[in-house]
Amino acid sequence: MSHQSDLISTDIHSYLAQHERKELLRFLTCGNVDDGKSTLIGRLLHDSKMIYEDQLAAIQKDSVKSGTTGGDIDLALLVDGLQAEREQGITIDVAYRYFSTAKRKFIIADTPGHEQYTRNMATGASTCDLAIILIDARYGVQTQTKRHSFIVSLLGIKHILVAINKMDLMEYSQAVFEKIRSDYLDFVDTLDLHDVQFIPLSALKGDNVVNKSDAMPWYDGEPLMELLDSIEVADVQNFTNVRFPVQWVNRPNLDFRGFSGTMAAGVLKKGDMVMALPSRKTSRIKSIVTHDGELEQAFPPQAVTVTLVDEIDVSRGDMLAKPNDLPWVDTRFVADIVWMTEVPLNPGRQYYLKMATKTVTGSISRIISRTDVNTLERHEARQLALNEIGRCEVALGSSVAFDSYKLCKTTGSFILIDRLTNVTVGAGMIVSKAETSEKPHKVSPEERAARFNQKPLTVWLTGDKRLDTAYRLDRKLFDLGYASAVLDDDLLGNQANLLARQFNAAGLICICALDVIQPEAREGMLVLKAGDVVMDDLIKLLHSYSHPEPKQEGLDFDI
Repeated sequence: MSHQSDLISTDIHSYLAQHERKELLRFLTCGNVDDGKSTLIGRLLHDSKMIYEDQLAAIQKDSVKSGTTGGDIDLALLVDGLQAEREQGITIDVAYRYFSTAKRKFIIADTPGHEQYTRNMATGASTCDLAIILIDARYGVQTQTKRHSFIVSLLGIKHILVAINKMDLMEYSQAVFEKIRSDYLDFVDTLDLHDVQFIPLSALKGDNVVNKSDAMPWYDGEPLMELLDSIEVADVQNFTNVRFPVQWVNRPNLDFRGFSGTMAAGVLKKGDMVMALPSRKTSRIKSIVTHDGELEQAFPPQAVTVTLVDEIDVSRGDMLAKPNDLPWVDTRFVADIVWMTEVPLNPGRQYYLKMATKTVTGSISRIISRTDVNTLERHEARQLALNEIGRCEVALGSSVAFDSYKLCKTTGSFILIDRLTNVTVGAGMIVSKAETSEKPHKVSPEERAARFNQKPLTVWLTGDKRLDTAYRLDRKLFDLGYASAVLDDDLLGNQANLLARQFNAAGLICICALDVIQPEAREGMLVLKAGDVVMDDLIKLLHSYSHPEPKQEGLDFDI
C-alpha cells in the first residue's frame, strides 16, 4: 500500500513527476478524548511502511518513558510530540502527517478530543475533504463525538468514516458495533451528512486498519486504508459557479497587467465574459497565464493570472464572476460562528473580517441563536463563550461579494480578528444574506454599549476638587480603552441630569463635575465626593461596575 517504487532508484525525476500527479486527500481524525485517534494514525503509518527507521527507533525509546501500552510500542507518540501531550497522554494541538499510496497522497490532521480544544479541531477540519470520527467501543457515542460531528457537518465535510475503535476490548462483538452504529445514526439524522460509513477496528492491534481482520469475520467491508484509497472525493469541488478572488494585481512592466489568485470555484475559459465585483464592470478573459505557460481554462484549486481585454479597475479583494451567475454583494449576512477565545463574543464590538482575499471591518449586530451541540437545539443568547457555536447577523463596513458556505467554501467563509491584538477570535460559515426591512432598525442602548464594550453609567463628582478629579478620571478611562465624556459647565443647571442620561443612552460613561444641583438618584448613578478617594480605587470600582472583564490594571496615584 505504500508509495515504494523501483523508480526511486532508477529515475528519480520520473518518480517525482508520478508522485506529483497523484490525487491529494486531506482528512482528519476526531472524536472524544482517549478514543485512539493518535494511535490510529500511528498504526496507519506503521502498517503501510511509512515510518522511517530512525523515527521508529525514537518512538520505541520514548515508549519506555512516556508510552501507555505497557511494554509494546506506543504508536500515538508519532503524532503526540508536545511534552504536555506525552505527560498527559492526550492530544492538545493539531498535528499533521503526510504519506502516500500508489494511488493517492494524504495529509492527516490529528485533532484534540478535549472540549477546551474544540477550536483546534475546527481549525484542522477547515481544509479537509473527509473526516474519521472515532468512537470508543466501550463507551459508545459521547458528548464530544456529537460536538465534533456537528462541526464536521457545519464545515461541509461530505464524507464521514465512523471508526468504532477498541473492538478488541469488547471481544470483537458485532452486537456492540451495531448498537453504536444505530445510536450514531439516530443523532446525525438531522445533520447535513450524506456519505457516512462505519468500520469496526482496533488501532492498537491493527484490526481492519491496513489489513482485514480475522477476528471480525462478520464485517464484510474494506479495511480503513482501502476505503481511504478508494473513496470518491472529486465532488468536494464546485466546478459550476465561477468565483475568482483577486489576490494580487500583477504588473511586471508597462505591457502586462494581470490579476493573480486561486480559483475558488467554477471553470474559467479564455474569451469568457466576467464581471468584477463590487464595481460591476465587465470585460472578457484575454489570457490565463501560469509559470509553465498559458492555459485554455482554469479550475479549482489552480493558482493562475488572468488578463482582461478591457482596462477596468480591479484591485486586491475584488472578485471575478460570470455576469449571469453572481454572488451576493452586500454589507450584511447571516453566519454560523465558532468562537475561539476566552473573552466572550458580545454584539456590537468591532473586528476585522478576512474573507478570501479581502479584509474589512465589521461587527456582530446580533446573536440570533446559540446551538446546543448535545441536542442540536437552538437557544437565545446574548453572548458566545469559548468553543460555543452560534448563528449571528454580521454587519460590514463596506460591501463585499460572498456566497453561502454550502455553495463555495472559499467565498462563504471568514475569520474574525481582534483589532488590537490581531488574534483570530472566531471562524464563520455564511448561511445567507441578512433579511432587510423597509422599517429602519433603531440602534438600541444595549447595542451602543456593546460597541464600546462597557456598561454606561454616570459618575457625579462633588466637592472643591471635582473638576480636577473629573479630567484626571476621564484621561485615565481613555487610556484604559473606555469611552467617556465630561460635563463641567455650571450653566447647564437642571439640564445636567437629562444630558447625563443621553450620554448613557449613547453608550458612554458620563462624568459630571457639577456642584450646583442635587442629582436625581437612579440606576447607573454613582455620587462621589472628589478628594475622598484614590484614583486607582475609583478605577477598580468602575471596572467592577461598568465592565465584567477589566481591560487593564490602573496605576496607583492620589487625586
